[in-house]
Amino acid sequence: MMDVPTANQSDTPCQPWAGQNGWSPASPQGPPCNPLPSFQNLSLSSPSDQRPGYEQLQGTTDEFVPNATAEDRNITPQSPSSESRYGLDPELLPSVVKVIADDSAEWEGKVFVSEAFSRLPPLATTSCIIEDRGNASPLAIRSASYCIPCDAQTALLSRLPLGALVTPLAKQNDGEPLPVCTEPECVSNCGCCGASMCPAMGWQDCGQRFYCPFCGKLSEVPWQHYQPTKGVEGARLDKDNRPELSMGSYEKVNSQKGEPAALLLAIDVSASAVRGGHLEFATQQILTLLTSLKMEDGDVRVGLMTYDSRIHLYDLSPALSRPHMLVITETEDLQLPVREGLLVPLKDCIDSIDSVLQLVPQFSPECDSSSGVPIELPVKAGLAVLQALSCPGKLLIFHTAPLTEMGLTHSSSGFFGSNKPKSIFQPSDPAISLAKECVSQGCGVSLFVLSQQDVGGAWPGHIPYLTGGALYTYSHLQGELDRERFSTDLNKILETDTGYKAELRIFVSKDMRVSGCYGLFLPGPSPSQVTMATVDWRTTLAVELAHSRALDEARGVAIQTVLSYSTRTGDRRTRVHTLTLRCSRHLQDTFRQYQAQTLLTFYSKKIYCTVLERPLQELREELQTEVTEALASYRRHCCSASVSAGQLVLPQYLRALPVYINTLPLTSTLCCCLCRWQLTTPSAPPPEALRCCAASLEPGCLYLIHAPLTLLLWVGDQVPSCTLVELFNNNCFSSLLSGETKLPVLDNPLSIRVRSLISTLNSQAPCARKLWVVKQGDTCEEALQRHLVEDKSPNGGASYADFLYHLHVNSVRLLQ
Repeated sequence: MMDVPTANQSDTPCQPWAGQNGWSPASPQGPPCNPLPSFQNLSLSSPSDQRPGYEQLQGTTDEFVPNATAEDRNITPQSPSSESRYGLDPELLPSVVKVIADDSAEWEGKVFVSEAFSRLPPLATTSCIIEDRGNASPLAIRSASYCIPCDAQTALLSRLPLGALVTPLAKQNDGEPLPVCTEPECVSNCGCCGASMCPAMGWQDCGQRFYCPFCGKLSEVPWQHYQPTKGVEGARLDKDNRPELSMGSYEKVNSQKGEPAALLLAIDVSASAVRGGHLEFATQQILTLLTSLKMEDGDVRVGLMTYDSRIHLYDLSPALSRPHMLVITETEDLQLPVREGLLVPLKDCIDSIDSVLQLVPQFSPECDSSSGVPIELPVKAGLAVLQALSCPGKLLIFHTAPLTEMGLTHSSSGFFGSNKPKSIFQPSDPAISLAKECVSQGCGVSLFVLSQQDVGGAWPGHIPYLTGGALYTYSHLQGELDRERFSTDLNKILETDTGYKAELRIFVSKDMRVSGCYGLFLPGPSPSQVTMATVDWRTTLAVELAHSRALDEARGVAIQTVLSYSTRTGDRRTRVHTLTLRCSRHLQDTFRQYQAQTLLTFYSKKIYCTVLERPLQELREELQTEVTEALASYRRHCCSASVSAGQLVLPQYLRALPVYINTLPLTSTLCCCLCRWQLTTPSAPPPEALRCCAASLEPGCLYLIHAPLTLLLWVGDQVPSCTLVELFNNNCFSSLLSGETKLPVLDNPLSIRVRSLISTLNSQAPCARKLWVVKQGDTCEEALQRHLVEDKSPNGGASYADFLYHLHVNSVRLLQ
């Protein structure tokens, strides 16, 4: 634990919280307390009378400050943005980097056995082997807490959410194949609630019936699936031979088969697109991609359309000597003139597509598109093609004209500047209806905006996001870097294995219920049932749980997700994940089984889904209040009475929670990592992860900020000229250009290491990211400061140290 400054009783009393919702780090009025005249020294020692059954932040000052005190150690002076107005030394505070490093040291390369009632799994940032022994891998289901309170009152006292992060199509680690069986071979599901067979089912009457923990009822076993049981636990004799009885995750191949998925390409050929001059490059990249795809899968059906204010469909039938263009001018009530030839196997139509793409840059639009082309127009046309042929698919739209909503005639800039009653972030009702149709058909929409224009609000991206697609923006594809990003993003879309027409059902033990589900999908009538157009290994949902009645401590809690989806070839499959957790009547057991990383993701998804309905500032204050009350509850119910008011007490695995919570209002990227290169030989260790604060930056080093949406390479003004030559082929710091760049390909160890790491990081991201060079002291350094989440935000907001101080002070005040 740590001692933090406390006010004397004679000091000026603290001001009340704004609206009693907790102090907001983004508040322009600053913290609620007056500056204090004196401070106590920080101490990380734990009390001698620590009660068994709970853990605190332990250790000594030497863990964080080896061989020196806070006053005399020789380090880079802290910048004003890193300093605490209350005298706290940030170096002595809990560090995300240390938490991640400790977990990695414990689990890296080792085996985590995932079995019923297992302990906390390794963090998501740690690479280790997961052995499925009846519990799903944390890659597929990761619970917020691995110990659930037995009753609702105890859960309410924690003030932390109960729930799980669900990734139904999570990638399996190497050497961990997912067991697959056919539907007729699997033991039948629960006849009452429909939950899939899993190790959490209990067997009775010598195997003739089984108890379902999700509905609490008994089901008869069909004669063809009967096997006797053995032992005290009543396990079936064939348990080890059936994945549905012994594995936490497995997949069933259903007997039914649907239409294979198709690929539809829609290209904007309006006046602004033709004048932009980038259509030639875009069509060349599309053709290159299709040529490569033909070698891998020539049977995939492909369709092509162009559009301005009208729709141009193309009959690609191989029987035709050349493709035929079919023009649809009536777009309100869109009717297809033909069906045959609109979707053709790629191996049979690649030459026809080539001839059309060669002509696209030479189009002469017959109408001016200065008023914009509704982005819903190509979506409606692509959806009509898929509906006519009764198949799912991916629709890729390459759009250039000014963005407008269906039924609106003004430009995007006029829309943003208007005083419309509704928020620009609220999608229109027609667009929502169109997204629902796409979901029903299994049509995933990805939108490539190829022009430099305002892209904001919900409406350019709501259909892609709600259908499992994505929104990509570029600047006319005029620069080499934008063109590389475009090519990379285009390849990633087709390389990603995708499920279509997906239906997800979430089951939970009978004494609990699914109270909420958060993610990129259209809400249905029940939070326990989600329908999605497309789903892939990155699709993650946050599921919130609540008590219906008290739980049986002996039985624990079971969570099951059942995803039914179609593969690209039309096969219907069902993927099942089951997680069994223990439960306890003691609040401290629940606190000890929370992980800060999981809570960060859970809160992020929940806030994202709520921000369209409630003010962001209100959500920030509510989140800070919940965390403050959680810390107060931990002190009240899990700590001994001898803990002083100046000691900050945190559960062991929630040490990083305060910095995560403070990160949410400071940056839209939510999470980032700071790495440093040691300027030494080729045998040097990998880049070192550092705390995201200005104090970590030394003038003689190179640093990489790795964030979800960008990569920033910070160059100190004292980096040796030989290093600049090795990395940038430039020996002068002053002549080094800041801004978006591409590192030159140089044959030396440093260049190879840096470019290799950047390539690896980009391969793990959902989209290609720009690399920005930021020179120390340059004006563009503000872009980096926004990612230094432990410092004060350039836009206003508390540093991590000050936020942690107020979090502690407010939690103690709640106990008074």
